[in-house]
Amino acid sequence: MDTKWKNRWLLIVWLLLFAHGLNGVMMGLVHGHHYFQKDYFASEQFESQLYEFIHLLSVFELNYLPKEEAKKSIVVTAEEINEHRYRYGDLGEQIASIQAQYEGRIQQAIADQKQDVANAYIAERDKKIEDITMNFQSDEHVRAKIVKEKEQLIDEYYREMEAYRADLAKYKKLFLYYLKDTESGKVYTNADIAAGDSLEQLFNPKQMAFLRTYPSPGVGYLSTADYVGALDEKLAGHFPGNPEVWIRPAGVFEGKIAVPKSAVAAGGALRDYYEYQQRQWVFYLYTGSGIAALLLSLYLLKKIPVFQLLAPERWQPHYNRIPLDARVGILALCALITLAKLENQYPYYPYQSLYNGITEILYDIGSTAVLAALILMQGKYLLASIRDETKLAAQWRNSIFYRTYKAIQHAFLIRRTGTQLIILLATAYAMGAGAVIVLMEPKLILVYLPGLAVVALPLLLWIVKRTGYFNQIVLHTSELARGQLGPDLPVKGKSALATLAENINQLKYGVKTSQKEQAKSERLKTELITNVSHDLRTPLTSIITYTELLKRPHLPEEERNAYIEIIDRKSKRLKVLIDDLFEASKMASGSVELVKEKVDLVQLLQQALAEYAERIDESSLQFRVSTPDTPVYAFVDGQKLWRVFDNLISNILKYALENTRVYITLKPEPQQAVITFKNVTKYELGENFEELLERFKRGDTSRHTEGSGLGLAIAKSIIDLHGGSLDLEVDGDLFKVTVIVNTR
Repeated sequence: MDTKWKNRWLLIVWLLLFAHGLNGVMMGLVHGHHYFQKDYFASEQFESQLYEFIHLLSVFELNYLPKEEAKKSIVVTAEEINEHRYRYGDLGEQIASIQAQYEGRIQQAIADQKQDVANAYIAERDKKIEDITMNFQSDEHVRAKIVKEKEQLIDEYYREMEAYRADLAKYKKLFLYYLKDTESGKVYTNADIAAGDSLEQLFNPKQMAFLRTYPSPGVGYLSTADYVGALDEKLAGHFPGNPEVWIRPAGVFEGKIAVPKSAVAAGGALRDYYEYQQRQWVFYLYTGSGIAALLLSLYLLKKIPVFQLLAPERWQPHYNRIPLDARVGILALCALITLAKLENQYPYYPYQSLYNGITEILYDIGSTAVLAALILMQGKYLLASIRDETKLAAQWRNSIFYRTYKAIQHAFLIRRTGTQLIILLATAYAMGAGAVIVLMEPKLILVYLPGLAVVALPLLLWIVKRTGYFNQIVLHTSELARGQLGPDLPVKGKSALATLAENINQLKYGVKTSQKEQAKSERLKTELITNVSHDLRTPLTSIITYTELLKRPHLPEEERNAYIEIIDRKSKRLKVLIDDLFEASKMASGSVELVKEKVDLVQLLQQALAEYAERIDESSLQFRVSTPDTPVYAFVDGQKLWRVFDNLISNILKYALENTRVYITLKPEPQQAVITFKNVTKYELGENFEELLERFKRGDTSRHTEGSGLGLAIAKSIIDLHGGSLDLEVDGDLFKVTVIVNTR
């Protein structure tokens, strides 16, 4: 036998041992209190027989009520008289009913020319009418009829009760009793009492298998209050009538009840005695072997790879596809089924056929083994999936409970929508339940139809309108998806659909704006490529041209020096353009790191102006600088912010109209500083002045100046990195730049 089949057989053997162990241990726990006794007479089965014996003895002897006395105790109340009188309606209704019953018979007899039969029907009818009339005229007439009915019931009852007397006779062969009424002193016994015999001699403990004395500790006197009437009620349930008839007075007795050993040996009415002993023997054997099997299975668990054989790792991914809470629920269900099966086991009948007994035991062990295998397999897989913390959160989010919770939560994200949903479901359920009730009780249709008209039909119309509105929104969004903007959706009311329609309208305008921005971006990108090409090609062309000129032989020294100077100037120009382009790219990508420190913005601005002092003096521009007398501190990258001031001042010197004034102002405000640069431009900026913040955009559209077109773009990127803002304003030829820097 190969290892694979050997392991399978070992697993089956282990499961059978484990299952038998569970069956045996559970049988001991559930039924132990029935069989861990000294003998049968301490069991519940015997107590049940003793109770039945005392019950029958109470009915037929201790509290016997003769039939004639029961009849004398009959009482007829006024309520019973009225109930009997109006049982079939009032006098007129009952007379009309009797006449209707006989009218057809009488007419048929006359038609058949049987006058004597017709007269008999008439006489019978008149007698009943007379009797009914007397019911409404005399209470005594009704009382007599009720008493007669009850006497008939009592006769029936006592006939039924006599069937139980044979059971009492059987019990008297088993039980020996001597009971004395503590009130009347009357003795009830089946003991053969000879002259001079005492109770101790008659009820010798050595000769008794069971002996109970009344009163005794834990028992007290024998009161028949718990026994009297039980049989009466059982029988009287078949007979409607006055319950007082069946209740007998209880008594209190002292004495003894015993079971002689001779009666046990004879068998007789003690039907459960031998069966109990046999069951007890089987119980001990089965429970003991079950405990041994369980211990052996636990020992073998160390020797046999049960869990690896029962739950291979390759099945784990398939098991994990089941939602987490469903896994827990299935495992709990299997555990409950197994527990219910184990609890419902009973000790087997040892006297049944060997085949049936073995079959029953094998079935119990086999079914328990299958259930145990399912539980152990699921337990291992579930524990493994829970231990994997990296996937536990994802498994929980995939659970049925979580998805249901999220679905409900999403349904109530808009509370009005969730509330409407609940109202719709409740109304639909109520209407459906109402329809079922109407089918059962057609009279309620008078209530159901108005409810249907007032609630259900308006609600149906509301649903139809909402559905139409929803379809309209869906069709509109489909057109938007195809690029057909079309007219706006109508916004009806304040519902969630109305909000959706309004949002779609806004999205449509956003799409239009986005399309314009996209077109603008494409245009600027084209201009960027053109401008970069132009600005880089111009100095590069000059460098190439003059380099070729330098290659000519016999070139005069003066011309050579002039060409070299031009090449030097153009190469520096090319370097400036490339450096600015590189820096602008770094700014746009966000790869620039700021080194922030506490900087005085007033001093930084003054330093930037000082760098251009010579050019400012040479220009025809008049600078008006306004700064506070006290420092204005901010945590910024001083070098980068100096570059902003440098670019802005450089732009002013390049593009400001000659012989005009330039205004530079630094003004501290709460938690920020505002720096403004104002000048009159020498070039007409046009309407798209905001595009000056784009790369390679110049105010000089002819591109004759030395600027790179990147100054403002770089400045804005630096300010954006600092969390501030740089804005442009143009009023005619007045050009204004506003820089806002956070000071905290």
